[in-house]
Amino acid sequence: MQAATKSIGKSLADFQAGLRERDQSFEGHIRADYAGRWTGAALRAALGVRTTLVLALQEYLVEAGLVNIDRVSLSPVTDPLCHDVEHAPVISYKGVPYRTTHSMIYGKMLACMNPGIAGIFVDSPNIRLELAAKDGAQRGKYLVDFSQMDVEFRRERRIGEEMYFDEPETVARLLELELDRALGFFEGMIRHAVSRLLEKRQRELATLGVRLEPPASPFPRYDKDEAMAEAGGDERRLEEHLGRRSGSQFFWITGLVRENYDLVYPYLRREGKRSPGPVSSREVYNYDLCAKALRSDGSEGKAFEVLSGGLREWVYPAIVERLLDNGIIAARPRFTEEGGLENMEELEGYGPFLAAARLRGPEGLPLFPETAGGGLGIERCLYALLNGPAVRRIEDVTLFGKNPDSAPLYLF
Repeated sequence: MQAATKSIGKSLADFQAGLRERDQSFEGHIRADYAGRWTGAALRAALGVRTTLVLALQEYLVEAGLVNIDRVSLSPVTDPLCHDVEHAPVISYKGVPYRTTHSMIYGKMLACMNPGIAGIFVDSPNIRLELAAKDGAQRGKYLVDFSQMDVEFRRERRIGEEMYFDEPETVARLLELELDRALGFFEGMIRHAVSRLLEKRQRELATLGVRLEPPASPFPRYDKDEAMAEAGGDERRLEEHLGRRSGSQFFWITGLVRENYDLVYPYLRREGKRSPGPVSSREVYNYDLCAKALRSDGSEGKAFEVLSGGLREWVYPAIVERLLDNGIIAARPRFTEEGGLENMEELEGYGPFLAAARLRGPEGLPLFPETAGGGLGIERCLYALLNGPAVRRIEDVTLFGKNPDSAPLYLF
């Protein structure tokens, strides 16, 4: 249950009273925590890097044939996330509660339903009420309100439901090819962005005390289960551990058991669900791209995940089972012969998405697309590449960054 909140005016008054107890003025706080950053050389340089980064990403995606789509900020459903957040904020409009989006994952997949669209991209808004670090440490990963370059594209090899159930070895080989294609696509995007930054932003990089090197493909890839064994089983330090040994500014971690929409294969069989027990990372077709800072003094920063994505579940029965097994929906959808949903209320906001995922075209084939994709966090990527002598916290690359580890109340 969400706790009752005070008015914003009362919250600000209490915040100011707390400052006075520490012999600080409200204006002094704004000067120190905001205006000092806004007027500094470091933020000016970081925003220059951001501008070129975002433009380069868009250049690459347009050249690849993807189309830009509208943002989704409010929806009946949003990405449920595999890590803890306080709650998904709800906004009531015309008497209907809508969730603010953690990400556009369901919208991205549905946007690829048109067979004439090769893929989509959108600089999407994301609101995630991240929990503050229990020990008060600066984790460098999280913002409450951030931007993400969301990308989704149709896979090249169509795999029908019959093949899904009857030809598992063939399907696994095809999925490996699609995974290679997806990783190669995003590596090309990163290489293009780095080349533009080296061409346009050498002065800004020098101001921030960091450097970039043109990355060579393929980037190092680490299977999650194998890497965990090497890291002593501590998943929280996996990115940091692999960053030290990778020898590359960018590297992949694959096979992370995560969200309901990330493909696990085989998940269903003709006779029913897969055997219970842990899922091997070799059966999970997803990926995290990690990056670290290379500093002018020769040192390196800690590696952070900057892009998360995967091949997506596409067979309707598997989509339903994953939602059930992950506890996202409480019951199996029950459709009438006329296409109505008998238990719409029980499904919360997932009724419309499941109805769309179940649709078939005139030839009886599913309309729901077979896709892969990913989301690159703009501020997270900037922090990963730029942290060093001038960029100490993730909000140092933003004007209005809301770091859950930095402040109990955000003023702008």
